[in-house]
Amino acid sequence: MQNTEKPRLSINKWAEEDRPREKMLSKGINALSDAELLAILIGSGNKDESAVELMRRMLSTCDNNLNELGKWNSADFSVFNGIGPAKATTIMAALELGKRRKLQEAKERSVILSSRDAYNIFHPILCDAPQEEFWILLLNQASKVIKTVKISTGGIDGTYADVRTILREALLERATSIILCHNHPSGNPEPSINDKRLTSAIQQAAKTMNINLVDHIVVCDGTYFSFGDKGLI
Repeated sequence: MQNTEKPRLSINKWAEEDRPREKMLSKGINALSDAELLAILIGSGNKDESAVELMRRMLSTCDNNLNELGKWNSADFSVFNGIGPAKATTIMAALELGKRRKLQEAKERSVILSSRDAYNIFHPILCDAPQEEFWILLLNQASKVIKTVKISTGGIDGTYADVRTILREALLERATSIILCHNHPSGNPEPSINDKRLTSAIQQAAKTMNINLVDHIVVCDGTYFSFGDKGLI
């Protein structure tokens, strides 16, 4: 029986304007889709798919959301034929660079005037974290960022923050104000009863050291809860 299936056209035989590298050079990097940018990183696909086709299929499994892709580990990438450890680490490194660029841009706008400013600092740090992490943002008298400090990392169900450790960090850096922050990997930004109790305990302890607790931000990927905005501080 004659095989009527058309042979797959390899990427180097595509029309020049459809090849990711050539398209970037001729039309600019903004003309490329996410799949085409990722295809440039991995260089080649597998025997059945071009690099672009493989990346399109990969993105479709995470709703074409690069933030979701940034949460993947090497095992998640390995289920795709043609993505070995080298290609997986290349993609992961590129996504991490994007996150660090966003974080650096947020830090350069170092005056914290609102809960959104604080969220913009912490979102790149916490958006991909698989478990809860507790951080503090130390501010000087002009509300400029001195330093961000991780206090603790917990399990999936929560984390623990030691009041003395938080105040010690603030005193060492001579911070006059602090902002608390932790993430909820569940995606629900509403604070728990324990979150509220901890916030109250830290606020009371900070007052005795003449340190102002400005806010407590609960970060989720794309949204957040501010104790300050809700009048809870």
